[in-house]
Amino acid sequence: MPDPLDIAVVGAGIVGLGFASEAARRGHRVTLIERDRSAVGASIRNFGMIWPIGQSPGADYDRALRSRSRWLEVAGAAGVWVNPCGSLHAVYRDDEWAVLQEFADSGNGIACELMAPAAVATRFPAVNPAGLKGALFSPTELAVDPREAVARIPLWLASAFGVTLKFGTSVTAVETGRVTTADGQTVRADRVVVCPGADAETLFPDHFRALGVRRCKLQMMRTAPQPNGWRLGPHLAGGLTLAHYRSFADCPTLAKVKERLAFDSPAYGKYGIHVMASQNERGEVVIGDSHEYDADMSPFDKAEIDDLILAYLKTMLVLPDERIEARWHGVYAKHPTDTVRCDEVLPGVHVALSPGGAGMTLSFGFAAEWVESAL
Repeated sequence: MPDPLDIAVVGAGIVGLGFASEAARRGHRVTLIERDRSAVGASIRNFGMIWPIGQSPGADYDRALRSRSRWLEVAGAAGVWVNPCGSLHAVYRDDEWAVLQEFADSGNGIACELMAPAAVATRFPAVNPAGLKGALFSPTELAVDPREAVARIPLWLASAFGVTLKFGTSVTAVETGRVTTADGQTVRADRVVVCPGADAETLFPDHFRALGVRRCKLQMMRTAPQPNGWRLGPHLAGGLTLAHYRSFADCPTLAKVKERLAFDSPAYGKYGIHVMASQNERGEVVIGDSHEYDADMSPFDKAEIDDLILAYLKTMLVLPDERIEARWHGVYAKHPTDTVRCDEVLPGVHVALSPGGAGMTLSFGFAAEWVESAL
């Protein structure tokens, strides 16, 4: 076991929490710095899906499974609600069903089960049976409430591992060995890990420009708690999602699906919409999402996007109560190819990102790999 180091982590979104957690549990002295009173960025504005099924077979899938194990540990230790619900891709077109069959038969090492419509209706009655061709069930996915989890984990890190929390503290400069905050304080550190999320302007903007990182806006919604204890069951995705995640990229029929979607559903492609649903502990169903980039992003959300999402949702899900209680958008960093990065920008100073929209899924595993190799 190496000698303990002083580690400063800047940013208490899910990537920062991953790095702070993994360093602290290995005995290092960690200071976690966050400019807001609690994290308010993309880490709390998502589905709360830990989503191995969406990751490419190999390193990212393995990383996701490692994160999954860590989430289950955190659930017990920190009192964070985690539901091992699995996921279901329900499809309503023959070409989409062919993609699911190709995926299941590919020998990619990803645990999954093809299901006929009758079996889906028996096990998952929330799924709309009208026109259903079949579904793919995966047992590995977890549900969390990101609002609760991202707020509670820092408190657990402080009580269980002595992590020093400096929330409501803006960082103005990061140099080798130290972090300077807006109130004139200095945090000394052997290593600094900056986890800025989509903020490419405040710290190391030249590095972000060199990486080619873009910003992506997504729109989401949440229903009121469903009545009478109704539960969705697994996370639910549809045919649009097959064209979104890298895990399906090698399926030969996917090209035909993409061609049809471009012809039949151009508005969904225009806004980068793929439709998914998850349910939290409160019984609320979280629905989304869309993808707009850079100059196309607006601070004002588009009602058209919400309408398209809800229209597609009805084709695959029957909700007891469809009333929308909340609408919001989030912004995250997007890299052309990389799902995770940790770059040394100065001696002992690193910028860590999950620039692919999978921070909830990959951060704990990614951070564990880095801490093991770098500290």
